[in-house]
Amino acid sequence: MAALLLPVVEPSACLAAPGRARLRLRRAAVRCAATAPAPMGEKTEYRDGPLERAFMGLFARKMEKFAGGKAAEKTKKGGGDRAVWEWDYESFVDVSRRVMVGRTRAQQQEAVREVLLSMLPPGAPEQFKKLFPPTRWACEFNATLTVPFFHWLVGPSEVIEVEVNGVKQKSGVLIKKCRYLENSGCVGMCVNMCKIPTQNFFTNEFGLPLTMNPNFEDMSCEMIYGQVPPPLEEDPAAKQPCYPSLCECTEIRQHLPVDESDRSSTVSYVAVDVFFRFHVNARGANLSQASDLKRRARC
Repeated sequence: MAALLLPVVEPSACLAAPGRARLRLRRAAVRCAATAPAPMGEKTEYRDGPLERAFMGLFARKMEKFAGGKAAEKTKKGGGDRAVWEWDYESFVDVSRRVMVGRTRAQQQEAVREVLLSMLPPGAPEQFKKLFPPTRWACEFNATLTVPFFHWLVGPSEVIEVEVNGVKQKSGVLIKKCRYLENSGCVGMCVNMCKIPTQNFFTNEFGLPLTMNPNFEDMSCEMIYGQVPPPLEEDPAAKQPCYPSLCECTEIRQHLPVDESDRSSTVSYVAVDVFFRFHVNARGANLSQASDLKRRARC
């Protein structure tokens, strides 16, 4: 999902200084040693301002239409709406999690695609292709913009040099510790709600190849603009097991009478949906106490 709001950023989000354009996008402050992400096993603390919350709210309100649960029912009925700046990151991640339940991997990815398209003005993908053909300059320009504009979504990042088709260029972005993965604790959400949809959206809709390589050992991620992503069946991230001690979806699946070989079937996802909603809608439910099982399961 990183870098997908770029075509609809309002001019007011950027202030032009005399004689040159300067981005003054206010970043969320990381509250830990040397303003760096917390190490693996610890959680990074952010202090989000109105602008960051507005981005979260805009995205979450679009996703809410595809989510399940009581909150989504209120939204569809026209009630329970809140201003975009009233959202926080935790509620944003919760909406993402509710979009997942009851859907297969392909359906999750398609839901994100529809959300992204709904946030763009008509004809935006075609205009993007004209403005940013798959050249070295376009790749490096998008990498540069990714760092300040999507600090709210993925946390601290920096532009790095990468090799694309044998040519070294600064079209890579190193996300030091992905805020989305850190807060969700779910590999399935990372892969199906962020990595694959983002890659496909840039590559297929915008015509600018993008490959994202998450590192599940330290929760960092490398984005490479200009590199065509591998087929899903050849992508190691698609086979990555989830974090058994962090992911709520993993704990849910550990208690479902679903065969491992049938994990992606419709019946399995319906069962997960019912079980998930029962626990999530019950305030105060502690899913971490549901089991002592330590086996690793894929989301």
